[in-house]
Amino acid sequence: MNIIRSLEQIEQPFSRAVVTLGNFDGVHLGHREIFRRVVRSARQRGGTSVVCTFNPHPLKMLAPQQAPRLINTAEEKERLIAASAVDVMLQIPFTPELASLTPEQFVDDILLKTIGVEHLIVGYDYAFGKGRAGSVGFLQRQGHEKGFTVDVFGPVQFQGQVLSSTRVRQTILRGDVAGAVDLLGRHFNLEGRVVHGDNRGHQLGFATANLETDKELLPPAGVYAAKVRHGDNEFDAVVNLGQKPTFGEHAFSIEVHLLDFSGDLYDQTLRLYFVDRLREEKRFPSAQALISAIRQDVATARQKLATTRIIEFREYLAVDQNGETPACR
Repeated sequence: MNIIRSLEQIEQPFSRAVVTLGNFDGVHLGHREIFRRVVRSARQRGGTSVVCTFNPHPLKMLAPQQAPRLINTAEEKERLIAASAVDVMLQIPFTPELASLTPEQFVDDILLKTIGVEHLIVGYDYAFGKGRAGSVGFLQRQGHEKGFTVDVFGPVQFQGQVLSSTRVRQTILRGDVAGAVDLLGRHFNLEGRVVHGDNRGHQLGFATANLETDKELLPPAGVYAAKVRHGDNEFDAVVNLGQKPTFGEHAFSIEVHLLDFSGDLYDQTLRLYFVDRLREEKRFPSAQALISAIRQDVATARQKLATTRIIEFREYLAVDQNGETPACR
C-alpha cells in the first residue's frame, strides 16, 4: 500500500480512482466491509482503490473537549488498512484551511482535481466540509453533475445494533474486551515499551513489566487475561491496569506478568492482546491477601488462555486482489 501524507505529494490524479472517505477510527468490521467494496470495485474497473482519511481527527482541532480517545494509534490504523489490500491510503492533514473549505470546494479541489475520483463509496451518515454541510445527498448530486458515481454503504449491524466506532469505544471502556472481538474482528491490543517501575511485583513474587504506551484508549482499571507478543515469541499473561490501591495511591500504570518467563525486558517492546477481564481492581487488607488474589488470577488466566489463539489483523483483514477474504490460517 502506498501511504501519502500530503496532497502536495500527488503529482497527478489516480487512474480510475475508487475512493472512500472517513476517519475510520478502530478499523472495525463495518470499516472492513467498506474497504472490501472499494477494493472489489477498483479491481473490476482496472482502477486504483483509495482510502482517504484525516490526521489528526478533525475534532481534535475543531472541538478538543469533544474529541474521542482514539481506538488505534496512527501506525496501527495504517497497518490495518494496508491489510485490506488497498492501493493507496491518503492521510490528509486536517488543518484550519481544510476545515474552511466548502463541500463544493472539497469535491472540486480534492476529490476531482487532486485524487481523480471516478467512483465514491461513503457511509450512509457521512458528512464533511465547513460546518459538516456536505451530506450524502449533496455528494450524489455533485456526482451526477460532475461525472462520478456514488455508492452509499448502509449500516453494518451486529446483534441488532449498528456497528460503529462509538460502540466499540463504549465496549472497551466498560472492560468488555472479550465482547470487543465481535466488533473489531480482532483482539483489542496495545503496544508499549517496558520501563522501570517500583519493583513491587517482584517483591510480591510476581515480577511485572511496566509498559509505557501511546495508546489513547485503554480498558478501565482491573485485572485482565492477555496474550503477549515479544518479537517472535508469544506468552500468556496477567495484566493489571490501575493505581495499585493496596499500597496507597499511585499513578495509573500497565503492569504485565508474563507466565513462565524470566528475563530482562527493559526498553523492549511488547504487544498485549486483551482476552478477558478477570476482575476489577480493589484494595486488599494486606499484602498476603493480594498475593492470594494474584495466585487465583494466574490460575484463572491459565485456564482461559490455554485454548485461546490471538486474532490479529493479518488473519481477519487479509484480502486477495479481488477484494475477497481467503480462509484464515
